[in-house]
Amino acid sequence: MILPREKTLSEDQLKEVTDIVESFNCSLQTIIGTERSIYAILGDETSETMVNRLEGLAYIDRVDRIQNQNKLMHRSSELSRHKIRIGGVTLGEELLVIAGQCTVDPKNPNLFIETAHAVKEAGAKVLRGGVWKPRTTPHSFQGDNRSIETVLEARAQTGLPVNIEVMDEDQLAIAMDAKVDMVQIGTRNALNYSLLKKIGKATKDNGTLVLLKRSLHMGKPSEFISAAEYIVAGGNPNVLLCPRGTAPGLDGYRNHPDESITPLLKEQTWAPVVVDPSHSVGRAIYVPFCATAAIAYGADGVCIESHIRPQEGIGDDPKQSLTPDVLKDLIVELGSLWSLKNKFHRA
Repeated sequence: MILPREKTLSEDQLKEVTDIVESFNCSLQTIIGTERSIYAILGDETSETMVNRLEGLAYIDRVDRIQNQNKLMHRSSELSRHKIRIGGVTLGEELLVIAGQCTVDPKNPNLFIETAHAVKEAGAKVLRGGVWKPRTTPHSFQGDNRSIETVLEARAQTGLPVNIEVMDEDQLAIAMDAKVDMVQIGTRNALNYSLLKKIGKATKDNGTLVLLKRSLHMGKPSEFISAAEYIVAGGNPNVLLCPRGTAPGLDGYRNHPDESITPLLKEQTWAPVVVDPSHSVGRAIYVPFCATAAIAYGADGVCIESHIRPQEGIGDDPKQSLTPDVLKDLIVELGSLWSLKNKFHRA
């Protein structure tokens, strides 16, 4: 990992550095951070000769060699200084609440618009809405391209940044054309490394955040972090890790709640953790308990499904969406826990 003395390298400097790196059969990836850009060496960076040549350049501060498979995501990476901001919130400094419908109903777009205004009033900072939906059976509703226009209209009316899930390159292209603020990678694609690489490259220059959900199987935290490494290696450091429950599920819950891995993630990586309690437990009556547990464990935010009238919703909304009134009360409680979480985090 190459750190320049200035915030970024000039075009000529970048060419010189790239030529050195490529002469040792490595490649270079620019990652634009808020403090300064860093330049990741992709390949075997152990060559002393290469490092000496790079550090001999007057405009290079140093070359860090992190002995970890997740050298970009690791806590000791220079990216630990990177600040991720959305909806007026700086992750890690303020509580982030993402809220909105599981699924946008193309036959009733006004329900989503009403929900958007209601979750904003409740205190949410980012609006979620399922335009496309991965389904276990091909006979279930899969989403509708037209729904992205409803999401964009809700953003225009409320001023809230929006989060939508993408499952393939075509959907990613539509989301990029629409300039969505946050793309979500669901649990079924959490280990789709080809897609992760493409998302990293597609979002590297436009400030788009990536909410990466944990894969459904109960893999190690390091595997979760490695998946995020693909996105950052593609050039986008704006990655949020999202535990959302794993399989096998617990009797009574949709999945096996996994918000407790938050401290384990934070021991290994600088990336913010935003827990999804809705998919974790799968029923609205349990969501507040899971959400408060997430913040107590040290999460930086939550992603909660909410619907103005859940019983009129489609997809998972009738079963697991909170009403905006309940969401509003929950956000107040989460805010109270936030200060407690910071107290123990410093201990």
